[in-house]
Amino acid sequence: MSKDTPCAWAMNHELERVYHDAEWGVPVFDDTVLFEFITLEGAQAGLSWITILKKREGYRSAFENYDLDKLASYDETHVERIIENYDVVKHRGKIVSVFGNARAAKALIEEYGSFSNALWQFVDGEPIVNQWTEMSQVPASTEQSKAMSKFLKKKGFKFVGETICYAFMQAVGMVDDHLLGCPQKSR
Repeated sequence: MSKDTPCAWAMNHELERVYHDAEWGVPVFDDTVLFEFITLEGAQAGLSWITILKKREGYRSAFENYDLDKLASYDETHVERIIENYDVVKHRGKIVSVFGNARAAKALIEEYGSFSNALWQFVDGEPIVNQWTEMSQVPASTEQSKAMSKFLKKKGFKFVGETICYAFMQAVGMVDDHLLGCPQKSR
């Protein structure tokens, strides 16, 4: 990778490039944004990230801008309305998981003071800055993502496997996996 070259995965579509340059790997501590990303990463399972980025506004609309109180009150009766009216992945299990995950997130806020505190404990509150030179070195999961997945599942979350949790950790800056030479490395 030459100096000042963005990570290769972000070079295929303008939406990916903008997301890479502005958001990916930037530490996030806001509970609402963290919940958005746990939702989007769960929705992405089995799909490409660009598919989810293209539907991001649809997700924000369908899921009340990730208002945990509203989402926690939803149940399966809301699924059909979301499928019919919003540009989201039309997977009933993924949609209904957002409601249960909102209830679980609220319980974590009660227990830990914030969703952020509950999640950032897996990296001791500080980003892990990796020193990869090529994408083939980046793992699909780590001990931290395995521990986070186990914890979240125990707390009632769905669509939070170890690979999803690692992608989430990358997205919200718990892990900096920008390659060496990427202009966004450890900004």
